Amino acid sequence: MQDQLSDGPSSPAVDAETPLAEPEGEKPRRRGRRRKRTDWRLGGTGVRPWNGSLLLIALISLGAAIFAGSLVQLLWRSPSAPLVSTAILWVGMIVPVVVAFRRGRPSGLLRFRSADLIWGLALGLGLRVMEGWVTDAASRPFPTTNVTSTWLWAGALPAGLVGPVIEEFFFRTVVLVAMYGLLRRTAGRLAAAVAAVLVSTATFILIHVVDGSLPLGESLSVGAVGLVCATLVILTGRIWGAVLAHIVYNTVMLLLMAAGAAVSGGQ
Repeated sequence: MQDQLSDGPSSPAVDAETPLAEPEGEKPRRRGRRRKRTDWRLGGTGVRPWNGSLLLIALISLGAAIFAGSLVQLLWRSPSAPLVSTAILWVGMIVPVVVAFRRGRPSGLLRFRSADLIWGLALGLGLRVMEGWVTDAASRPFPTTNVTSTWLWAGALPAGLVGPVIEEFFFRTVVLVAMYGLLRRTAGRLAAAVAAVLVSTATFILIHVVDGSLPLGESLSVGAVGLVCATLVILTGRIWGAVLAHIVYNTVMLLLMAAGAAVSGGQ
């Protein structure tokens, strides 16, 4: 009876726990998938295209925008020339940002947390207080302005909102992240982070000195903004805290200028 139930004398016994052989010509299947990176500081496919070529594109675009904006102010004698020159400079920053995010989206960089709001408010106010101390130490008069509709859209809005967002995305995403990714494997995370913060801060100071928005001697406050915002991005891995800190820093100055004009006008 046992011989009749068997398939034949040559049939091998099959163990239920033994996996079946893969069909010939097919690759073995992976039993698990690689976990997706959630932090760009650890690498990953989203940040890999942000490399040296992107950094080169960013610097070339910025340099071309500085040159074109300087020509506008030099050759076009118009009250609108400074605003047009600034707009050209912003375009030179926006182009690398668009190129960068078309290449990839670094994991976690655009994530928002409630702590970013706290950091942004605290650091923005702290930086402005520090700038006030520097102003007092240098015995410089506090700037005021005439609050008009022209000033609101041509001065306050660009300086308080548009400029900080564009600058943070250029200096603290493109420049900082690309520099960090370029050095992370060869120099290590710590050295890459320090280099990225310093390069981002140095270019941030340079752009404000070159475009004439502040004298060279006043670069201390601007350097502090760049250093704090860059360090915040490196430590948190997110950009929004730096964006908010920059917005708060600029907006507080605009509010103080408007308040100073109101007080002086009422006397």
